Amino acid sequence: MTKMITIRRPDDWHVHLRDGAMLDSVARYTARQFARAIVMPNLTPPVTSVEAASAYRERIMAALPDGTPFTPLMTCYLTDNTDKEEVRRGFEAGVFTAAKLYPAGATTNSDSGVTDVANIRGVLEVMAEIGMVLCVHGEVTSDDIDIFDREAVFIEQVLSPLIADLPALKVVFEHITTQDAVRFVESAPANVAATITPQHLHLNRNAMLVGGMRPHAYCLPVAKRELHRLALRRAATSGSPKFFLGTDSAPHTRDAKESACGCAGIFNAPFALESYLAVFEAEGALEHFEGFASLHGPAFYGLPVNEDTITLEKRDCDVPETIPAGREDLVPFHAGQMLGWAFVA
Repeated sequence: MTKMITIRRPDDWHVHLRDGAMLDSVARYTARQFARAIVMPNLTPPVTSVEAASAYRERIMAALPDGTPFTPLMTCYLTDNTDKEEVRRGFEAGVFTAAKLYPAGATTNSDSGVTDVANIRGVLEVMAEIGMVLCVHGEVTSDDIDIFDREAVFIEQVLSPLIADLPALKVVFEHITTQDAVRFVESAPANVAATITPQHLHLNRNAMLVGGMRPHAYCLPVAKRELHRLALRRAATSGSPKFFLGTDSAPHTRDAKESACGCAGIFNAPFALESYLAVFEAEGALEHFEGFASLHGPAFYGLPVNEDTITLEKRDCDVPETIPAGREDLVPFHAGQMLGWAFVA
């Protein structure tokens, strides 16, 4: 039996670090396990300019102890009015690593997002030209489409036509949740990849709905049927370079999650690697863990692999019920449970 596993230090290709006091509370958890992270731009107001991204990057580093070996990779929040030359300027200056497409109203702080991809055609053409990655929240938002079907409909109505129309555009289909998405990414050209979260590998929709409404299992996109969870596990552990780690860690205070209209998001950063590794062990695929966590993402983004390593040990790891965030509490993913691997260095 494997007692320890050492891999190149991973990166998180999708994380929400928030801002202000919340940023000060949560950034260290991501920086503890990951060397780099694609930081989501859905602040209030959103990060839509080079200057805003640079300032946010400075705030992230200021929230960490001096000398922390962590690099935030900044993203540009796309709106119907995004200036294509601003996107080009940010990418060429090394400020923007990617741009984020939120369909307007799809998730937290996405109201300023894109109402129709036709409105950002010029931006996408520039991104295809310069090799800049488009990160996509892949759901339609029409009221007549069931929330459990919104990812599959997005593939049909938006993503397939977009990739056919702009075949050079590099696209990361973020936090995929369905068998449909797995099949789409597998059949797409090499410039299309996907991130998978730990929660979507562990949870199906029963976890959110059976035995009462369970707000700490609620995120967007929502967890789907068991067949979809199993498809995600097969994809993540397959060794395919098209799938890589993106936690979508999204902290909200306990009160905000347990309110009359609870926020979408799961805070998984403190035990992300332990959570992922439990899946790879259960699937008999420990040999593919380093690829998923540390190699496939840099290869897709055209970045070097991290030189340093991290180690996880096969032993009990108790996840606390809550984690303090200033005067508030956060409920971490797997709260009150025991995981079978522990991050040691």
